[in-house]
Amino acid sequence: MKYEKWSLGYWFLKQYVGFAEWLIYKNIIVLGKEKIPNNKPILFTPNHQNALSDPLAVLLNTKFQPVWLARADIFKKPFVRAILRFLKLMPVYRLRDGKENLVKNDKVFYDSVKVLEHNFALALFPEAAHSGKRQMLPHKKAVPRIVWMAEEKSNFKLDIQIIPTGIYYSSYWKFNRNLIVKFGEPIPVQNYIAEFKENPGAATLSLRDKIHEALLPLVMNIKSKKFYLQIETIIETYGAHFLRRQKIKNTALHLFESNRKLANELDKLSIEKPEVIEAIIFTLNKYVTVLKNTKIRSWLIEKPKNNFIKFVRNKLMLLVGLPVFLYGFILNAFPFFLIDKFVRKKVKDKSFWSTFFLVLGLVVFPVFYLIELYLISPIIPGFWFKLLFLFSLPFAGKLAFIWYILFRKTIGRFRLLWLKHTDKPGYQKLFATKEALFQQLDEVISI
Repeated sequence: MKYEKWSLGYWFLKQYVGFAEWLIYKNIIVLGKEKIPNNKPILFTPNHQNALSDPLAVLLNTKFQPVWLARADIFKKPFVRAILRFLKLMPVYRLRDGKENLVKNDKVFYDSVKVLEHNFALALFPEAAHSGKRQMLPHKKAVPRIVWMAEEKSNFKLDIQIIPTGIYYSSYWKFNRNLIVKFGEPIPVQNYIAEFKENPGAATLSLRDKIHEALLPLVMNIKSKKFYLQIETIIETYGAHFLRRQKIKNTALHLFESNRKLANELDKLSIEKPEVIEAIIFTLNKYVTVLKNTKIRSWLIEKPKNNFIKFVRNKLMLLVGLPVFLYGFILNAFPFFLIDKFVRKKVKDKSFWSTFFLVLGLVVFPVFYLIELYLISPIIPGFWFKLLFLFSLPFAGKLAFIWYILFRKTIGRFRLLWLKHTDKPGYQKLFATKEALFQQLDEVISI
């Protein structure tokens, strides 16, 4: 297979998957596309946290058909191998795949060089593994190795451009989440050629470290291992309040940038003043326990003003939107819950959940839609109304989910109102614990 060739079949699949991703995400924010050079060999180096979702975040939000290097063990079955090759994935063999297979990497790297020589886009995760956490793993040497092979083969005339790419999800697998993709300033490989000619090993390390350094401003990177889960919980609980402290409008992008700053501050605190972060965590645990006992979400406690008015407003919106919900739910519920149950039961690693949801959804939903069209077709007049019904199904499914989220929020508002009128001590304890936590954080986290 000539990976460096543009593929029409790949292009059609890209449009289909792109539509599915549009349905899955609430917001897709792409920044820095103008920084990507034209008519030069490109090598994307994104952070890796969420299995197949990460490659899709890059390829669906650029004009390229990038060729990806992936671990070889997923290529074992012939049918899967054929699909992955069509998707422009090439296997990279590691020692765990068998020492005898390492020689196969010579062919892989040769094909990678050809991709770059044709000014096509190559993509490789410099971490060489996904973490499933908002935490960047140490970078390997694969990116510099491929780059130097390509440059040496062309007598250092390729002018390869490495594009550091940051990927962030508000949730790794939940439906209607936010996606932010940030392309950084290109790293021209030619800046390291002189060092490579003098000392290849040192140049390899320099380029690897430069990619790591360039990625840091583009990603959420909670460095602490000891306090990772607690810091992540603090960000989820305190993040919106910290953004308001800075007098910045609450948007998905602003919240991401603010949370990055908050993560860095908390990491710094955990190193310089571990006793302070431990005191904060003690209060955090108390607050989380009170929230669980009352079944109240933190966002309700932060902005309880006009809760009754918002509760009534939400009820009216739910009533008006009920027909749309019923339409979307009835026609989408079975395939949705079928996939959901299968993935939760069979897929143990949560970082693969979004991958399986997407792949199964791309196949299962269209099948069910065609079955539903066949069953309902006799009562729908005319070809165009039948076609309209078919195309309405995915949109109705998304609207039904949005209605369901509003329903859950309305239930939450009701619980808070009920607690206020039936258990005033419990209500006051909830707010007092929150205030104690936020006050501790306000005192040590600067804006």
